[in-house]
Amino acid sequence: MTRHPARWIALGFGAGLAPTAPGTVGTLWAWAAFLALERFLGPQPWGWIVLIGTLVGAWACTRCAQHLDVADPGSIVWDEVLAFWLVLWVAQPAMLWQQTLLFALFRFFDAAKPGPVGWADRLFKAERGAPIGWAQGWGILVDDFVAAGCTLFAWALGVALYSALGR
Repeated sequence: MTRHPARWIALGFGAGLAPTAPGTVGTLWAWAAFLALERFLGPQPWGWIVLIGTLVGAWACTRCAQHLDVADPGSIVWDEVLAFWLVLWVAQPAMLWQQTLLFALFRFFDAAKPGPVGWADRLFKAERGAPIGWAQGWGILVDDFVAAGCTLFAWALGVALYSALGR
């Protein structure tokens, strides 16, 4: 991890090195970082943070995947970090129990890859033995953003249903 700055970012500052469930650990790291930073930053800069993090992340994920010689290594968790920051930012203000539900929804969509998430995941896959390029770096990020979109859609549907029932 210490040999290149792209690895620090792509591996979620070490969260991706968890021996089991690195994606979940990366998402938990993202949640903790969001809670800590939001106290100082407020909600306004999160859109910029996610946008700049995506541009830097495409580079970092590409370089790290090239270093590891794997098109989409499980240890790269910057995609989970950015996507869950997006979920938390859009869903604010959300109480802790609501954030917990958002976490569970996001992990479901990211891990199970139903429908559009699976399609986005397959869209940028490299052929076995093919060189790893920028398409794979973007692909590492894209399926998690689609998972974030699915999470937010399910969340909005649940809120609308709850409101329609008069709760």
